Amino acid sequence: MRFYTGITVCFTFLLASFLLGCEEKKNAPVVEEVRSYKGDVEVLNSCGIPGAASKMTAYLRSKGFDVVSSRNDRLQNYDETIVVLRDSIPWEGAEALARTLKTKNVMTIKDERRSFLVASIYIGKDFKQIIEPEQGESNDN
Repeated sequence: MRFYTGITVCFTFLLASFLLGCEEKKNAPVVEEVRSYKGDVEVLNSCGIPGAASKMTAYLRSKGFDVVSSRNDRLQNYDETIVVLRDSIPWEGAEALARTLKTKNVMTIKDERRSFLVASIYIGKDFKQIIEPEQGESNDN
């Protein structure tokens, strides 16, 4: 009987050691890599929805864009968001900005003032579809 008790104790000890030594493998959290786009961008609320400029500014900064100013535009009736690029400064972030804003409304203007801005964003009434992903859709670019 002592023999079986000794074997049981040894087996229990080995089993406990094995189970305590095993760790559950946890998947590493997925880290979204945010690329930084150098170039000063301004955001203009052109849709008339209160807080649109500040929400869009926070969204674009979280995506790596350097938003240096945001304010209300004189016109408050844009239905769609528009990106206006300055021709005086070639900018690598132009395509990424258009993708992030989910718009094909991109135009380039001749900038005779030599503004420090690379782009202006005129927020349209579609801005909620831009900053809030649809059900089941990821907002990654």
